[in-house]
Amino acid sequence: MSTNTSTKGDTGANAAAAAKKLVFFGNAPRVFDLEELLRASAEVLGKGTFGTAYKAVLEVGIVVAVKRLKDVALSDKDFKEKIESVGAMDHENLVPLRAYYYSREEKLLVYDYMPMGSLSALLHGNKGAGRTPLNWELRSEIALGSARGIEYLHLQNGPHFSHGNIKSSNILLTKSNSPKVSDFGLNHLVGPPSSPTRVAGYRAPEVTDPRRVSQKADVYSFGVLLLELLTGKAPTHAILNEEGVDLPRWVQSVVREEWTAEVFDLELLRDPNMEEEMVEMLQLGIDCTAQYPDQRPTISDVVRRIEDLRRSSLR
Repeated sequence: MSTNTSTKGDTGANAAAAAKKLVFFGNAPRVFDLEELLRASAEVLGKGTFGTAYKAVLEVGIVVAVKRLKDVALSDKDFKEKIESVGAMDHENLVPLRAYYYSREEKLLVYDYMPMGSLSALLHGNKGAGRTPLNWELRSEIALGSARGIEYLHLQNGPHFSHGNIKSSNILLTKSNSPKVSDFGLNHLVGPPSSPTRVAGYRAPEVTDPRRVSQKADVYSFGVLLLELLTGKAPTHAILNEEGVDLPRWVQSVVREEWTAEVFDLELLRDPNMEEEMVEMLQLGIDCTAQYPDQRPTISDVVRRIEDLRRSSLR
């Protein structure tokens, strides 16, 4: 991939690499090959915990998202085994992995491109006059869809499989604002991050190694995501950090003082009919972020509770 940024020279520049093949998943037609992917114009979407993501526009007009992994600590055989299992995961609330490329120098993952971007950008990005307010109906739909995607990961892959990196920038949105969970299955592929604070706002207190995250730690991270949807505050918010308190503790302190209405994002207070449902969702977020793992619900419990409270609001 050639980019118009300073990464131009190293995004895929290896001519020898082009002789090797992209490995595709499923029965989708192979409409491009590695050489075409390496020739694509690329724009950096962001640098994450596991590597750099690019939007790649191929000459045939196809747009894909490509992640260049860093710090992969696995042999060729182990990498392929693990990535094959990621490619087999299929759920409407997961970003599908379409193909991968592996060599000693370069590991590329190819995904569908999500033009609407991330939940993080939607919540915290445009605060100006042109901002489209995010109503409660949309926020609760995003919460439910994201929970269902995580539930699939937990149930499909056994009790020891976790996402390990749940945060609002890893919830991507389709054109109809349907949420899709991204970056799943990657925490088992890479070495320990050089900057572990990056997901600190979402990380369960018991997690010391980001490669070893339990399903209950995923539930904690999802609980932080719920509180983020309700409060409109980023978990890494400067004011919270200055006070030395994380988002779950801040929410609990406000609720304890019986100022519950002050917790909610101002955009949500325009519809007072939804307050009861929002308070129930707030309680679920608090339950998910319990200090001790055994006090947290399972993700299946979380899905059921969100479904129930959405159902009751429709009556």
